[in-house]
Amino acid sequence: MWIILGLIAIVATFINLYMYKTGKDYKFAMAMGLSFTALTLCAEYSLVSGWVKVEDWSALLDVVPGMERVLWILTIISIVVNTTPILLERKYKE
Repeated sequence: MWIILGLIAIVATFINLYMYKTGKDYKFAMAMGLSFTALTLCAEYSLVSGWVKVEDWSALLDVVPGMERVLWILTIISIVVNTTPILLERKYKE
């Protein structure tokens, strides 16, 4: 599930940038990109929670340390890329 939500977040982010570039209202696409990023993180948390419930410690030890770092990086990138049109719009209005 997290893969599907992550792909939707990426697509929404590209739509956000495309709509900004073409001069259309991009704010709904920006909200969708950020929302699906949050849903992806929730799905990842659910996956890890399932491993804890069944006490699959090897899965936790193998996946979580690397996954944690990647999720932080991708979430920061998503926030920066999705909010870039707002920052550019403010810059050009000045």
